[in-house]
Amino acid sequence: MLKQVRALAALAMLVAVTACATSAPRTFEGEFQRPADNSRILVMTPDVQLSVLTAAGLQEPREDWSVSGRDNLTTAVATLIQAQSHTTSSLDPTTAMEGRVGQVIRLHDAVGTSILAINYGFYSVPTRDDDFTWTLGEGVQELATTYNADYALFVTARGSYASAGRVAAMVGLAILGVGVPLGGQQAFASLVDLRTGNVIWFNVVTASPNQDMREIEGAASLAETLMRDAPL
Repeated sequence: MLKQVRALAALAMLVAVTACATSAPRTFEGEFQRPADNSRILVMTPDVQLSVLTAAGLQEPREDWSVSGRDNLTTAVATLIQAQSHTTSSLDPTTAMEGRVGQVIRLHDAVGTSILAINYGFYSVPTRDDDFTWTLGEGVQELATTYNADYALFVTARGSYASAGRVAAMVGLAILGVGVPLGGQQAFASLVDLRTGNVIWFNVVTASPNQDMREIEGAASLAETLMRDAPL
């Protein structure tokens, strides 16, 4: 239940992000060490949930789309990191939810949701609004030790694609001057220093029409936008 609540909260935050048209990356405002050449980056398997938007406006989960988006983003992100002279390893969070590693992963979920809410959304916390000094704490060293990594990259994506019926409804109602949303997709990424626990970089993007993560080329384009300005 808690996982579901967090997922819904994250989705709500992403929708808020879209409404704000905000996609600017944020970088840790304290001192931090940029990854040196040949750093070891642990790329967490992206958490992707996609659905079809029906003519009635309901979102029906599509597991096949989610799997395609996850696999395509995994490959695209790893390729970009390797092109920056770093080595990558991968970890599927769903296989590591026990023990202290699982605690770190769940903590990142909570911190990521807070960043979306406070730094990109509508929740105002006077002491945090203009401050980007988020950390997971030194407990992240468990990830560094277990998986022989210097940094960890987390990627999450949510979204929906319009069905043929939804598109037809949009065309028909447009004649009457009624607008019909056709869905949209958003993704966010965070880079964590596994020595300090600091979130040294974070970015949120909304996919353009040619960035369909269900397709290899679209996922590559989306990943390039998402990772732009990352301190790698």
